[in-house]
Amino acid sequence: MADSSRPIDWSKITYDGLWHNNPALVQLLGLCPLLAVTGSVVNALGLSLATIAVLVGSNLCVSLIRNLVPDTVRLPAFVMIIASLVTCVELLMQALTYELYEILGIFIPLIVTNCAILGRADAFARKNPPLPAVLDGLMMGLGFSAVLVLLGAMRELLGTGTLFADMQLLFGPMAESWKLTLIDDYRGFLFAVLPPGAFVGMGLIIAVKNLIDERQKQQLKPATSEPSTSKRVRVTG
Repeated sequence: MADSSRPIDWSKITYDGLWHNNPALVQLLGLCPLLAVTGSVVNALGLSLATIAVLVGSNLCVSLIRNLVPDTVRLPAFVMIIASLVTCVELLMQALTYELYEILGIFIPLIVTNCAILGRADAFARKNPPLPAVLDGLMMGLGFSAVLVLLGAMRELLGTGTLFADMQLLFGPMAESWKLTLIDDYRGFLFAVLPPGAFVGMGLIIAVKNLIDERQKQQLKPATSEPSTSKRVRVTG
């Protein structure tokens, strides 16, 4: 049950989801789809939108029923909610973006097993009112999606020399002209689009985040003042 006397720190919820407690960079959750479908921006963006929808929807539903479900059955109830939402997202993608749905394949149904979604439902949504729960789901989803899209852009650029290829799979015919060819006559870097390239790219992103965090900590440290030297006076009686 939520602690109604505790004020909601909206900025902390936002910062945690986007950076400080990012599901992909800090909690290292959902790595299987993150590494598997980030061969291009469109694939990463498609999975990102699906994950955000499920995260926000599950947090909202769990928060609404938080006082009705006993602790003994809360996890099965949460899984049923998540599975229902994933089924809705899957049917929606089949209807609107079928080609992209086929490319993403099994990783859309596997959103049910994404520990980040169940973790936020159990750790935050069941203890807080609907509005903070929705914000938490949105920020966690955006943080996860940012890593997905960034990794997809890195791998697409290194692998094919282009960006935003096949965006019409998600946004329709108007997006066919969004493709950017950054390197002409590029033969491609096969390593970048293979699973080892995903691991290396993910490691580089985590390393950059850790470096930024470390520099921020150094800047926040108070300047150590030089120890004052005291002169000893010898008194003889």
